[in-house]
Amino acid sequence: MTRIRTFVIAYVLALALFLFAQHRPEGAQVSSLRGVVDLTRAGETLSARDVGTRIDAPARYAKSLWTVDQIPAERLIAPLVVLDVSQKTQQNPDYQISVDDVARWERANGQIPLGSVVIARTGQHSNSEKATAASSAFSADTEAFLVEGRAVTGLGTDNLESRRLNHDAVDKYALSHSVYVLKNVASLERVPASGAVVMVAPAKLRGNTHGPVRLIALLR
Repeated sequence: MTRIRTFVIAYVLALALFLFAQHRPEGAQVSSLRGVVDLTRAGETLSARDVGTRIDAPARYAKSLWTVDQIPAERLIAPLVVLDVSQKTQQNPDYQISVDDVARWERANGQIPLGSVVIARTGQHSNSEKATAASSAFSADTEAFLVEGRAVTGLGTDNLESRRLNHDAVDKYALSHSVYVLKNVASLERVPASGAVVMVAPAKLRGNTHGPVRLIALLR
């Protein structure tokens, strides 16, 4: 198992560095990375109840869609968009991330690049399952806009699912459109709202619909 994980991470890292080099304007000078940030919260087991950073594959919605090991590698390296709604979640722990939040981000940073991974920073991260008592999520309208209007490859939050909110109903929309879902992402305060590239490196376990994932942000 360790060898499989090491191979997957090494493979994705090599591919990411290649694609990262292609993400610069034509004629621009090659420059070094400003930094690398691990966005992974450590887990303890491979079980579905583990509280580390996790990925849900489209096959969790329908068996005919990609399992974790079938997600194309080119969809696992993408521009990273961080939507910071942490101030709003302080006032309303069950805040639903709105299309207005996306519009505000785009006014400040430009249109979300097609094929991005969009992760919401709620400030509700935790290493305990008790965090599921209250947690924000994308609203259904926001998820539909990002999936259809911005062609995202992945959506995520820094929290776990809430038992009080119907996260599954919203996530099913993304999964049904072959968009993977990331949960309990760490260290979003260390990356900018835009400009970074994220590497998504799930454990490549055959047939799994969900599981642990390693996330690395490359800062340019």
